[in-house]
Amino acid sequence: MSHQAYELKAEARERVGKGSAREVRRNGKVPAVIYGDKQPPLAIALSYKEIFLKIHAGGFLTTVATIDVDGQKIQVLPKDYQLDPVRDFPVHVDFLRIGKDTEVNVDVPVHFINEEKSPGLKRGGVLNIVRHSVEFHCRANAIPEFITIDLTGAEIGDSIHISSVKLPEGVRPVIADRDFTIATVAGSSAMKPEAVEQPGAEQAEPAAAEAEEEKK
Repeated sequence: MSHQAYELKAEARERVGKGSAREVRRNGKVPAVIYGDKQPPLAIALSYKEIFLKIHAGGFLTTVATIDVDGQKIQVLPKDYQLDPVRDFPVHVDFLRIGKDTEVNVDVPVHFINEEKSPGLKRGGVLNIVRHSVEFHCRANAIPEFITIDLTGAEIGDSIHISSVKLPEGVRPVIADRDFTIATVAGSSAMKPEAVEQPGAEQAEPAAAEAEEEKK
């Protein structure tokens, strides 16, 4: 399941544009917009501290929130945010207004478990992650926090495709025309060599010694 829903308090903004946004930031708040659900966009100002903490806590773009705009509570899903390129603080946030049956496309992180139970990785193989996240289509109130890939039994040369991942009901990948790869287990120069018995090895050493003796 997704992160626990939370609530943010906000103030409506009557003016929009760059000048208004700069004024909001000077007052220690973050400008934002709520759009969607066939309603006009709503410009708001949010607490800088609350938004900063939510963005950097993880799961911000996959967690439904409630925004209290001067007493009116609106359910939303964060869709995008901009950070200052130098100081890394939030400068703007876009929210999608959601209804009871709203469906969305959202990037969900991939988590890997049981790496210690993969024979290929234990031999020194490398987990090559092709996709750190996967875009899914699902209901806005049922976004998974992450999807889990179990590496138990994975050997060198194995590929993990989306078809092998157990997904929650109603969650389906946006890419539907192919069984795309999420990760592979590849060989590496650090792999432990397997013991290979050479045929006739036991006889080779005595024969060489015998030949040397004949030379003498």
